[in-house]
Amino acid sequence: MKRLIYLSLSIVLLAACNKKLEITPKGTPTSGNFWQTSDDAVSGANAMYSEFDDENFYGRGYWWFINASDDMVTGRVKAEGDNIKNFNSNFIGGSYTEGQWKMRYIVIKRANDVIRHVPGIDMSASLKNRLIGEAYFLSGLMYFELAYTYGDARAGVPIVNRDSITGNAIPRVANVDIVYDYVASELQKAANYLPYFDTYTTAEYGRPHKTAAWAFLSKMYLYKKDYANAEKYADSVINSGKHALLPNFADVFTIANNWTSEYIWSVYSNSQSPSGWGSILPGVMLENKGWGAYNGWGYYMPTKELYDSYEAGDKRREATILKPGDNFTYFGNAMTYASTNSLSGYQFRKYMEPFSYAGQAHVSPNGDHPTTDLNLPLIRYAEVILIKAEAKLMQGKNADVEINMIRNRAGLTSVTNAMMTELKKQRRSELAGEWANRHFDLVRWGDAQATYAQPLHGYSGAVVWPARNFNPAIHNVWPVPRIEVTSSNGIVTQNAGWE
Repeated sequence: MKRLIYLSLSIVLLAACNKKLEITPKGTPTSGNFWQTSDDAVSGANAMYSEFDDENFYGRGYWWFINASDDMVTGRVKAEGDNIKNFNSNFIGGSYTEGQWKMRYIVIKRANDVIRHVPGIDMSASLKNRLIGEAYFLSGLMYFELAYTYGDARAGVPIVNRDSITGNAIPRVANVDIVYDYVASELQKAANYLPYFDTYTTAEYGRPHKTAAWAFLSKMYLYKKDYANAEKYADSVINSGKHALLPNFADVFTIANNWTSEYIWSVYSNSQSPSGWGSILPGVMLENKGWGAYNGWGYYMPTKELYDSYEAGDKRREATILKPGDNFTYFGNAMTYASTNSLSGYQFRKYMEPFSYAGQAHVSPNGDHPTTDLNLPLIRYAEVILIKAEAKLMQGKNADVEINMIRNRAGLTSVTNAMMTELKKQRRSELAGEWANRHFDLVRWGDAQATYAQPLHGYSGAVVWPARNFNPAIHNVWPVPRIEVTSSNGIVTQNAGWE
């Protein structure tokens, strides 16, 4: 029988003591001598998280797809990244995005193993249920991310037979809605198994929980354009009473508030030696070379279009973006923002708090893997409120209550009879520079072609990125990684028009 390698991932998610997710080899157990004990169950479940530390998983690689939006530009010349932003197929097969598909199927494989084997282990029922729930959650989340990245009405992505032990290539399902239906089933099961987050000890922080499953169900149904169910599951989160907006928008993006009421699901990250663990995005967005104090990478810089899109008096603008002349603290020193490296002249401020502490206390000592103690939000409570608002508007309902919750927190006055134009503005202003994915918002709204036909500008007003040709018939989905097509001998097909 094929030997299976599992990693024992000892997870101690303590924000206070900043423990690292320790990945330790568990040997090469076969299915015949593994999955016997409670420790096996925990080790097998913990292995699902190992890909989260890859710099291209929730750090740099996938962000080149989000960087395609009008909110940001590649901060410095990077040929492969530039080709992605320009929808030039020359990037296919390159290093940044090639592994996205494979890494997510690795997580799915490990989740399937947990779901197949853990139910038969004699162990604590509550722990068993939680581990099974984690597996359903991660399976559903991975399929969701694969579905909207690579799938549309012409083809979905392969759905693995959970009981299969063969390594044969699997063809793509007929359309993306089939994948979304599978995601719904996985996340509903996850919600049934998982406890609420507030029942967790600090040692369990960072693991999936019930409202996280509901939140992604809501977002998936929004993408599926099943607006009634999107509203239903947003209400499941809201009516749970487990979440609330923090009074001050800027406080969301602080280490101290990694686990507060606005938290739903984030990439657990830390700065522990030797290289930190988790998302490297804060360091990737930092000024190139970090003004000589740290190895910032200088990517994903805001545009003047984003800065100017904020309404007058919106507190979120200055909390989101640094512009020339703004004051900030950098490793304990007062600084005035200026850049000779940023293509746009701006920088995202949202993830800068870890760099404010003296002695680099909250950043990875390895600037080549610039994680921090700030968790990167993948979905937070404000987005759930906006999902509900959009779902209501698309059903012809009034969404003023939800939209004004977001506006009022930003210091803006209430509006009446808000329409989709207001919803789109609030989603952009609230979620700029986040995993919420402005590029895919434009795609699903049908706004990408017209938006990308306009050039992008920097702080000085000069054009920093020319207009782009976006063809919805091709570019509404990203290309399947070349290695997946070739290694399957064409069983996994490429999206039309990309090659």
